Amino acid sequence: MLNWLKRPFSKLFSKQTADLPKIDFTALKEIIGYEFNNPQLLVQALKHRSYLPIAKEERICSNERLELLGDAVLALVVVDFLYHRYPQKEEGELTSMKSLVVSRRILARVARALNLGNFILISEAEEKSGGRNRASIIADAMEALIGAIYLDGGLDRAREFIEQKILSNFDEIVAEDLHKNFKSMLLEYAQSKNLGAPYYKVQSVDGPDHEKIFTVEVKIQDNVLGVGSGSSKKLAEQRAAQEALRNLYLI
Repeated sequence: MLNWLKRPFSKLFSKQTADLPKIDFTALKEIIGYEFNNPQLLVQALKHRSYLPIAKEERICSNERLELLGDAVLALVVVDFLYHRYPQKEEGELTSMKSLVVSRRILARVARALNLGNFILISEAEEKSGGRNRASIIADAMEALIGAIYLDGGLDRAREFIEQKILSNFDEIVAEDLHKNFKSMLLEYAQSKNLGAPYYKVQSVDGPDHEKIFTVEVKIQDNVLGVGSGSSKKLAEQRAAQEALRNLYLI
């Protein structure tokens, strides 16, 4: 009965879809682990403002509004995670950890791991200047993607995405930030005593491919001073250096 009303809108949306470059939605579904009910939300999440003149759209059509929403959703999920994981920590400590997890540096790292930059809609000039790998652009796209998932599937689906893609690496993120100088501290100590550089050796790698645990020992002049484990070789080395510094009563 309302076909006369549907026809003009069908033409409008068909034209908008035709004007957009092709996006491999199947590949994106595999990468992000979520299939959109409304693909237009995904398109908007990937639309950098530099692309708008090409699409002949207003600035309101960029991903900036979704970015704002995604930032709020991300903050809520991360704070909820921290609140329940650390019941004894005070507000200041939780705030510091939250700021780290939602930082541009971490979001850009996750976006690069997902190859999200390959799907972002940007202008040719922005692309030539390295926009697809620029931290500000891909981190903003991550937040916009979270906002889009929230609108499309609700808070639970957004939480699931955040937990899988960001919070699954929480221990490593925090350890890298808080303990990033342990290896340097141990090296400086060894050099000050003319002991040579510390030597790190992988003792074992356990677990399935997607959940490997590395165990690393650190030696100075054939003496094992520390052993550490972690979800990456880098993290295990940091923890081994930390233990060595403790054994040397340097921290």
